[in-house]
Amino acid sequence: MGFFYFDFKDQSKQGARGVLSSLLIQLAAQSNDYCESLSALYSAYDAGSQQPSEYALRECLRSMVAPQNRGPIFFVIDAIDECPNSTGTPSPRETVLELLEWLLNLKCPHLSVCVTSRPEADIEAVFRSLASYTVSLHGESGQKEDIVNYIKWFINSNPKARKWRKEDKELVFEKLSERADGM
Repeated sequence: MGFFYFDFKDQSKQGARGVLSSLLIQLAAQSNDYCESLSALYSAYDAGSQQPSEYALRECLRSMVAPQNRGPIFFVIDAIDECPNSTGTPSPRETVLELLEWLLNLKCPHLSVCVTSRPEADIEAVFRSLASYTVSLHGESGQKEDIVNYIKWFINSNPKARKWRKEDKELVFEKLSERADGM
């Protein structure tokens, strides 16, 4: 099992290299077979003194997930929408979407990938043809209700927020609730 969360505050968690490196390390920590694949990559790049290309990282991941004699593998890739879509050609998000498309096109029957994101056109366009199952929580009333309940709870339980004036609490609640946009 491997998890990756795109974090808009951490540049190392906003691109394909970050996803690949994280998944490789997580898998290697779980199995000697996976560890051997990563060790071979490490050795091929002068014991880590050189950075492997993204292609080399992909091939290492392929060597881990492609063999049919492996048990089930699950990847959870969270918050792709936090990956930048504006800088560079291709953008970091385009590179990540291409990586995920490559991974899913490996057609490994024992590999399951769960991807989460806000509904953004470029992301939906890629996964529309690839996803075997989709769930959209973005516009669901339960999702919005949970966000409102969390904001209420935070304002009423946070020691600093409890000291705010009633009008300030109401303003914060109102603005956060209307701008939460499913998040």
